Amino acid sequence: MIRWEAHTCLPLHPDASFAPLERYRANGVHCVCINVGMDMNPLGQILAVIASFRARLLAAPERYVMPRTVADIEQARNEGKLAVVFDLEGALPLLERPEMVALYRDLGVRQIHFAYNRNNPVAGGCHDTPQGLTALGHRMVDAVNDAGVLMDCAHTERRTTLDIMAHSRHPVVFSHANPLALAEHGRNITDEQIRACAATGGVVCISGVSKFLGCETPGAQDIARHMAHIANLVGPQHVGLGLDIGFGQPGLNDDPPGDFDPGFWWPASAGYGKGISQMRYAAIETWQQLPGALRAVGMSDHEVDGALGGNMARVARQVWGTASD
Repeated sequence: MIRWEAHTCLPLHPDASFAPLERYRANGVHCVCINVGMDMNPLGQILAVIASFRARLLAAPERYVMPRTVADIEQARNEGKLAVVFDLEGALPLLERPEMVALYRDLGVRQIHFAYNRNNPVAGGCHDTPQGLTALGHRMVDAVNDAGVLMDCAHTERRTTLDIMAHSRHPVVFSHANPLALAEHGRNITDEQIRACAATGGVVCISGVSKFLGCETPGAQDIARHMAHIANLVGPQHVGLGLDIGFGQPGLNDDPPGDFDPGFWWPASAGYGKGISQMRYAAIETWQQLPGALRAVGMSDHEVDGALGGNMARVARQVWGTASD
């Protein structure tokens, strides 16, 4: 049994506190995927974050592991350590060079999606004009497959996600996305997308963000309801969890440098109101409440273990093991 958090967000700053990682470990989570950059972040900011996070994780081997395989995560679990991997949200940090994917993988990035809400030369974002996967995007999917990195479709528009899932040779995941059938929001995904993901052998990981769950104060029951929709539609083997908590830190500004416009990336017209700061997140402690909530919606103990980590471990074992040198 592995407990796997498919996506969470520390401040994108080299001095970001690791206190949330300790909270994950205290709540029985064995692997956490943390964001290290988005389309809005310049390369200098992303590399500074990766360098700092890597150095601090590697300097504390009694607490943390940067895994290359699922077996490394299992060993970390057995030793009471937390496995930490990185993800990129968007293709702009790849500089339109497919070979950048393997470089990021070697720095600890094991999961990537191609558009953060807005269109770019690779893919279409969920809050922009539908454009589909570009010719460069098809080459980027090949690069992600070749590098043994998890191909993620979160934040990406419907047509692009379907293109990605049709082209990818390996299972595809949505690391933090919820069913549109249960909550009307542009970040959520249709049953068609959910079925296409399952057809690749992939996993849809439910976000704990209030607007995407369709509730004011997100809790375990709300998340379990969305997980049950996925399980009933395509089977419990395709369910996962990516709480997508955005951790702030007083006195630490992680905004991109320069003329940064939050309203572009999180448009009010898409339901963000006065900005992403109004989002409410399910707490890390929800991890302890979810087994009971999932049993209450009809999942067996085996299915609960899959939804809370086993399914992501299965996909990672398959994808990470395909990496070419």
